[in-house]
Amino acid sequence: MTITYRKDLVAGALKDILPLDFKLARQNELEPLWDELVRSHHYLGHGKMPGAHLKYLVFSGDTPLAALSFRAASLKLNPRDSYIGWSVDQRSKHLRELANNNRFLILPWVRVKNLGSYLLSQVTAPLVRDWAYYYHRKLMLLETFVDPRYFQGTVYQAAGWLHVGSTLGYTRQGAGYIYHGHPKEVYLHPLQKDFRAIIGCSRRPYFQNKPSFPRKPPERSEILMLLNRIDWDPDLVAELSIDPEEVESLTALLLDFCEQFKGSFSRRDQFQHALAYIKGLTGDGLVKTIETIAIAVLGVQRVRSLQHFFTGSRWEAEKLVAKNQELLASTIADEEGMLTLDSSEILKKGKDSAGVAHQYCGSMGKIANSQSGVFLGYCSEKGYGLLDQQLYVPEPWFGPDYEERRAKTHFPTELSFKTKLEIALDLLHRVEQNGSFKGRWVGMDSTFGTDSSFRDAVGAKYYYLAGIRSDHLLWTEQPEFSYPPYKGRGPHPKKMKPSVEPLTVAKIAEGSSLRWETVNLGEGAKGPIFARFTRLRVVEHKGGLPGKELWLLLRMNTDGEIKYFLSNAPENMPFENMVRVSKMRWTIEQLFQEGKSYLGLDKYEMRSYPGWHRHMALVNVTMHFLLTVRQEFGLKKTILPYPLPKN
Repeated sequence: MTITYRKDLVAGALKDILPLDFKLARQNELEPLWDELVRSHHYLGHGKMPGAHLKYLVFSGDTPLAALSFRAASLKLNPRDSYIGWSVDQRSKHLRELANNNRFLILPWVRVKNLGSYLLSQVTAPLVRDWAYYYHRKLMLLETFVDPRYFQGTVYQAAGWLHVGSTLGYTRQGAGYIYHGHPKEVYLHPLQKDFRAIIGCSRRPYFQNKPSFPRKPPERSEILMLLNRIDWDPDLVAELSIDPEEVESLTALLLDFCEQFKGSFSRRDQFQHALAYIKGLTGDGLVKTIETIAIAVLGVQRVRSLQHFFTGSRWEAEKLVAKNQELLASTIADEEGMLTLDSSEILKKGKDSAGVAHQYCGSMGKIANSQSGVFLGYCSEKGYGLLDQQLYVPEPWFGPDYEERRAKTHFPTELSFKTKLEIALDLLHRVEQNGSFKGRWVGMDSTFGTDSSFRDAVGAKYYYLAGIRSDHLLWTEQPEFSYPPYKGRGPHPKKMKPSVEPLTVAKIAEGSSLRWETVNLGEGAKGPIFARFTRLRVVEHKGGLPGKELWLLLRMNTDGEIKYFLSNAPENMPFENMVRVSKMRWTIEQLFQEGKSYLGLDKYEMRSYPGWHRHMALVNVTMHFLLTVRQEFGLKKTILPYPLPKN
């Protein structure tokens, strides 16, 4: 059954929307709807609920009005335990006859007076019935926590719930508890008047204890509490191939890892915002935008502060990038490494995001409204990661017609137009100045590899493996040039012509004399990955004249698709080495795939120029953290998408 619902404003008197239908959302088509509504609109979001729990959606006709859930009660709760008056043994026997109202959400398009207290009074009947059916216990009492920073508990009081005290500001963490410094008010609702007679106890006085540590909570505990508000993305955890018990240690590992970047920020709150954002990028079930991450990790009241962190706060993404490069180099830098250049486009709506334009979008294979970035990565046998990036801004953005847009998107005053090729050379120059990443090779896609001047600039310092397009012209032998014979009429020929015509690389790949070799690239998700390779010496075609002699490397995938590469590697470079570096070239594509599949690389909703660079810098750090996780847990999944053969 397909559930359809409207988001039109529901307003008026309570009697106008009656009767209400309380529907159990449990392993049916309603549960994904409940999860999505609570995840999107409740200030705490939604994570997995282990143990006993029930979820309800409340409908008026086919329009959802509210979502509630109840789970197993807290093990120890001083205000509640004093109110009930039970002993430790009695609590152990009867605790499963209590339930905790852990989510209560009236949807934002609903404006009906007294609806909240009515829902709390009406949900008890189906709750008692369903709890007995699924868990074979008759509920005698309900509990809930109200955060006084956001709510006053008025709805619970109107529904007859009793305020009995407050918590001490702890939350459960693994096998123990940590202090988060935000006590909650405790409300109870007895369902059976004679519950004390059933238990065999009597109410005892309640004394509010005080925390047994300094008034200012330990920073680490508070941060861990915030980061643990959302679970880790299970798909990402599966991709990392780590055991379930190891997942519990990931948050502490993330905090330890990010402590190394504290110096990249000028204030502590900036560091905490960065931490929250990184955890949000790896979180479960989020649309990974600033708003959803802020609500899930920091609370709804901190949305604007996280937005300000990206657009107006004073910190430099360049410092974060430099620190990430320094730490990453200590892990993966190698003399035989490869720097990789690629561009990546991200579809955008509207015209107000920095640098957005109708331009070629690689993921779509056509012109589309998008932003385009130039990215620099690095790969060695030890691992791979993103090092740096810069947003490409089309030339019209620097004209007078775009002056207002530049101001709105916080363009640096010194920024001027640069082509993607110029940006790529700048990125290479910056990493060379850093000096941390050694390497003999630069890999690039056809955006850069098709341009011979760019290849020459890179080739002055490195061997390159440059992707080219299928219509790229080359000679398979050194041509000789001569004047065509005079035909006896008209002027004599003045333009020399080659003895052989250049061929497209697609045509060269059809040659029957080519010797293709099948290579096992390693294990993939569905078994071994094979491709066929061949190479031959060719001569550049530069403006109708011959240029340098180069290697043409061809790779044919199992589906018949052929990739074409030029390389300035010496003529005596072993074939196996060129196959090896062709594998390294694809790691930046692997990073884009991981970033877009799991880390929200393309899901941001920010328009400013500095915001784009700050988002990408934090994605780089997140990818570095995932590399650390793989290493921390024994490299159960190979660092590279396929192993590299030795030279």
